[in-house]
Parts: sequence; structure tokens; C-alpha cells
Amino acid sequence: QVRLVESGGGLVQAGGSLSLSCAASERTISSFTMGWWRQAPGKEREGVSCISRSDDSTYYPDSAKARFTVVRDAFKNSVYLHLNNVTSEDTGVYYCAADEIAVCNPRHMPFFGSWGQGIQVSVSS
Repeated sequence: QVRLVESGGGLVQAGGSLSLSCAASERTISSFTMGWWRQAPGKEREGVSCISRSDDSTYYPDSAKARFTVVRDAFKNSVYLHLNNVTSEDTGVYYCAADEIAVCNPRHMPFFGSWGQGIQVSVSS
């Protein structure tokens, strides 16, 4: 288990960029595979990125490829999600999650052991 706190959400115009931060405490973030999820209004929670504990390999679903980038900063004990060219479909609550699994596996992501409280991202047209 690790404590996670997200920050950096807010309102952004369609086509713009936004960066989210997830700060970890009590454990080092290098010990975890880290994921970002979002939940849009009326929709199920969706995994939008993952970075592996073992080799920092990444995973993105088709909805996020070429627009989102996940980065781990071990020195700051944080992970970041950079969102580019956002659309209204990117609106939702974004959650940071951590698990001790070695490599990102989309089927395992719903079962991550630690979760942040979530942060709102709203895209205006």
C-alpha cells in the first residue's frame, strides 16, 4: 500500500494541454507499477495509462495513444500524466493508482491495490 495524492486538474479548453501529478508517500514509487484512470460522467472507470515497475514500459488504450504521456520521477517520488490535444471526451475524474505487479497489464488494472482520491478535469469546447 502507498498513499497517493493527485493534483493539477482543472478546466482546459479543447485542443489544449494539462498535466496531472500524483505524489506518493510512505513508500517509494519505484516499487510500483503506476496507472492513471478516469471516470467520465455516466461511464465506467477507464484506464488511460500505465508505467511498469520493472522497466518503465508504458501502456495506453487507443483513446489515449499519441495524446497522453505518463512519466515517472523517482527523485520527486511522483508520477505525471501529460494530456495533449484534449477533447470533451477527456472530461472526468482522474485517479492515480499503484500496484506491485511488475509489468502493465490492462486486465489487471482494475485490481490495483492503492488509489488516490481523484481529481477533476473538465474540457470546455
